[in-house]
Amino acid sequence: MPNPTHRTSTATAALMLAGALCLNACGSGGTHAPAAKKGASTGTTSAAPSASALAGNRPKVVLPAEVKHVYEEVGTGDPVTAAVLEDNARNLEAIDAAITGDRASAERALKFYNQDKALVAVAAYIDSYYDEGRSFVGTTRYYHRHVTLKGATAALSYCADATQTFPKDRRTGKVDRSVAGSAADYTAFTEQLRKNDQGVWQSVEITSGPGAKTCM
Repeated sequence: MPNPTHRTSTATAALMLAGALCLNACGSGGTHAPAAKKGASTGTTSAAPSASALAGNRPKVVLPAEVKHVYEEVGTGDPVTAAVLEDNARNLEAIDAAITGDRASAERALKFYNQDKALVAVAAYIDSYYDEGRSFVGTTRYYHRHVTLKGATAALSYCADATQTFPKDRRTGKVDRSVAGSAADYTAFTEQLRKNDQGVWQSVEITSGPGAKTCM
C-alpha cells in the first residue's frame, strides 16, 4: 500500500479497488500527486487550457490559489482531439477542487464530466482524502497526452507528475513541505471517454498505475 503521507497514497488504492483510476494524480507512495518530474517531458507546457473551444454550458471550476495544474500542449490541430483534452482537463480540475476547495461547489462538475465506473472511482478517490483528513497544495503537471478517436468514443492516455505537491492536514491547515519528490509521484493514466448528446466528452472508465517507467 502506498505511503499514507503521500498526496496520492490511499487514494490510488481506493480508485484501483473501485476498478478505475484516480484522476488528478495519485502517486503510489510519496507525498505528492502525479505530475511529471522536472525535465521528464520535452513538450511545451502551459497553464490550464483555454475553455474557448468548449461548447455547451460547462460548469465553472475554480481551484484554490495554492493549487495549480500545468498541461503539456498538444498541437494536433484537430478540434475533436482538442475538445477531448479540454473536457478532461476540466474534469481533473473539478476533482482537485473537490479535494482542496469546496466539495459541494464541485459536485455538479464531477457528475457533468464522469459517468459509470469513472464516477464511482472519482467519488472513492475524493472520499479517501476526507476520510483521512488530508488535502494538498502545489502544482501537478500533466503530459504525454495522447488521444485515439473512434466515433463518439475516445481513448486517452497521459502522465501526471506530483513532485511539486505537498500534503496538507485538513483539520489544522498545516502543509508539510519537507516531503521530497520520488518515483512514487509519477502516475500513468488511461481513460475511456464518450461524447454525450450535449457534446461533452465524459469519462466512463479510468485506470492508473505506477508511472516511474513510462512517465519519468
